[in-house]
Amino acid sequence: MKKNMGKADKMLRMVVALVIGMLYINKTISGFLGDILVLLAIVFVITSLIGFCPLYIPFGMNTTENQDQI
Repeated sequence: MKKNMGKADKMLRMVVALVIGMLYINKTISGFLGDILVLLAIVFVITSLIGFCPLYIPFGMNTTENQDQI
């Protein structure tokens, strides 16, 4: 499993996850939509921490600064 996420991509995902988390805690988003968004936020955090996004593979995407990794 080679890394395919760059620093900017990881930071953006972490910020989005943080915003979703804050909106959920403040009960701005709730119900089924809130649950789905929290799951998405968890996926964003996990993929940011490991630096790998499996959805990038079918699209041939790579946001790392060093494109020689793939």
